[in-house]
Amino acid sequence: MGETAKVTIGDQTVELPILKGTAGPDVVDIRKLYAASDAFTYDPGFTSTASCESKITFIDGDAGTLLHRGYPISQLAEQSSFLEVCHLLLHGELPTADEFAKFEHTITYHTMLHEQFDRFFQGFRRDAHPMAIMVGAVGALSAFYHDSTNVDDPSQRMISAHRLIAKMPTIAARAFKYSQGQPFVHPRNDLSYAENFLRMCFSVPAEDWKPNPVLTRAMDRIFILHADHEQNASTSTVRLAGSSGANPFACIAAGIACLWGPAHGGANEEALNMLKEIGSVDRIPEYVQGVKDRRYRLMGFGHRVYKNYDPRATVMQKTCHEVLDEVGHGDDPLLKVAMELERIALSDEYFIERKLYPNVDFYSGITLRALGFPPEMFTVLFAVARTVGWIAQWKEMIEDPAYKIGRPRQLYTGAPPRDYVPVEKR
Repeated sequence: MGETAKVTIGDQTVELPILKGTAGPDVVDIRKLYAASDAFTYDPGFTSTASCESKITFIDGDAGTLLHRGYPISQLAEQSSFLEVCHLLLHGELPTADEFAKFEHTITYHTMLHEQFDRFFQGFRRDAHPMAIMVGAVGALSAFYHDSTNVDDPSQRMISAHRLIAKMPTIAARAFKYSQGQPFVHPRNDLSYAENFLRMCFSVPAEDWKPNPVLTRAMDRIFILHADHEQNASTSTVRLAGSSGANPFACIAAGIACLWGPAHGGANEEALNMLKEIGSVDRIPEYVQGVKDRRYRLMGFGHRVYKNYDPRATVMQKTCHEVLDEVGHGDDPLLKVAMELERIALSDEYFIERKLYPNVDFYSGITLRALGFPPEMFTVLFAVARTVGWIAQWKEMIEDPAYKIGRPRQLYTGAPPRDYVPVEKR
């Protein structure tokens, strides 16, 4: 037997195995604790609990590291493409040239939606939030693709994975077009994933649409940076929903619903709103002092996991500058505010001591704004990117022999057992 931990409860001592991963902290295996001691562990938010074993993504928050299947996010964002990262997350390895050509063809030819599907969008009010449309539309996919909802069939699991990765940009673009009162644009098979998405969002029948390589690359990079992020709230939601055997379309819809929360997917919108509130570089000292006095909240800085610099922020900062230079917003006042705020955060002892470094949301909000997306679309774009991570995590869970339906326990502090009293005697 390997290394163990001993837990003493009253006069009883329980010996628990210590598990070691490829990287990261050791894990005390508490699966037998309840049976051996009649005691649970208590961990609100599951911040100290490993809910699963995974080979997909690794984060070292202290070192500022993010790896997908062992590859650093900085290398993938600079040298890879989103579809190549999709293949990596799904299959565990970067594809060969032939494998990639086949994968890209499969995804490209799954981007169309069933013609009847467009009627769903007409059921929403014109001013419906795009995320409300996404939750409903993605859940509705299960009504159209019965041939890929059997989670016990490996080939159906893969078909549903391909369909979700392929159709999510089409649904997202339709949600955007619907909110703008513009006609839907169908995907084209001769365009790349990011190019297709931008065309479906921004082309109009009145004029020709021309792809911009800088903006296309920026969109692709944004997708890569948000593709997966270990066992976060939405991914855990997808896994928990999937643990019951629910079909993958329903599971991804659940993930989108969780992502909608401002504490998760809406952080970049809040960071942009903060920059707007500051307004100009002149107001930064006052705002920073307000943060120190706890009068203002600092959005886009620090991270629940990263206690060092967010590795995605470095790539996003570069992408932000490239996009702003390309679209002619190099003198954007919000960017000036962002850069000065970043400079202060990296040099002020208050921020350094608390490790409040700029995170990916700090830059992505400005970048998406420059690309032409309104704030209500920011979380939708997050969902498009994160779909592959959700699917890869869901697929890994389903294929894990040790998986079982999720059933967290609780610390009950309610009323003790008591007898029912008839209403006339109360």
